[in-house]
Amino acid sequence: LLFDLDGTLTDPHLGIVTSIKYALELLERPCPPEDVLANCIGPPLRSSFGSFLETSDRERIEEAMALYRRRYADVGLFENEVYDGVPEMLESARSIAAALFVATSKPTVFAERIVRHFGLDHHFVRVYGAELDGRFDNKAELLAHLLAAEGIDAESAVMVGDRDVDVLAAKANGLRSIGALWGYGSPAELLDAGADALCSAPRDLLTCLDSAR
Repeated sequence: LLFDLDGTLTDPHLGIVTSIKYALELLERPCPPEDVLANCIGPPLRSSFGSFLETSDRERIEEAMALYRRRYADVGLFENEVYDGVPEMLESARSIAAALFVATSKPTVFAERIVRHFGLDHHFVRVYGAELDGRFDNKAELLAHLLAAEGIDAESAVMVGDRDVDVLAAKANGLRSIGALWGYGSPAELLDAGADALCSAPRDLLTCLDSAR
């Protein structure tokens, strides 16, 4: 079982949104509405900053990323909370799955700290995320790397995530997927992307796994 992090295991809204605002303020750029900022949770942030800054200039986007991380690395990543029922969900998942992994667009260095900080690390064999330089920002490439590194047969794996990027990455690699409705993606977003099943709450995951077969 592969689990997304932001919007699936934890709710990172405060830390991510506040750190985006921090970066945009220092760059003297207008800040989008709260709902637009919340929609950045899940997909890689480089594309969001490109939109906010109205640029494709890599240096400008990397400047924004550096400012974002200045705050996020020290404060923002802990402005976060585990969703109710997630620890119990992971305990149940371990009883039926050969192994559990985190697969997130967040840089591995941050994801590992978050998983460890909230005491979830013992559930997982390993945390897979993006590199700080942008390698594996593309989640399909990240999942392909995970499957190859761990020697996992795609047909035996399931991706659990709350955004269309999770579902699309799973489909690109031949995995089944379950949309986590307690996160930030809507049912329409997840179904349009091709989710095999939708799950309304962490406690329902095992039932949803049966539906996704």
